[in-house]
Amino acid sequence: MSDEKVVSLGAKKKSLTEEKHQQEDNTNQDLVYCSFCGRPNTQVIKMVKGPGVNICSECAMIAVQYLILQDRMPSAEAQHILDAFWGKVR
Repeated sequence: MSDEKVVSLGAKKKSLTEEKHQQEDNTNQDLVYCSFCGRPNTQVIKMVKGPGVNICSECAMIAVQYLILQDRMPSAEAQHILDAFWGKVR
């Protein structure tokens, strides 16, 4: 898994040279803000950057929980994932 703080969706694959230049540029990286909560990438665990929108890992988890719990009966597998996530956060 990548250690990048901001992950872009839909971006083209980069060559090794491009990746090296991007790593050098990451030290001067602009802030990326979550489109839902407004926090910058420096205040969240991860940020997913999409075409015109961004979502932080915390807002993504809230959205996933809402979608799963909307039916009030999460599957056993979904509940296991939620328990594992919330067990690590606490």
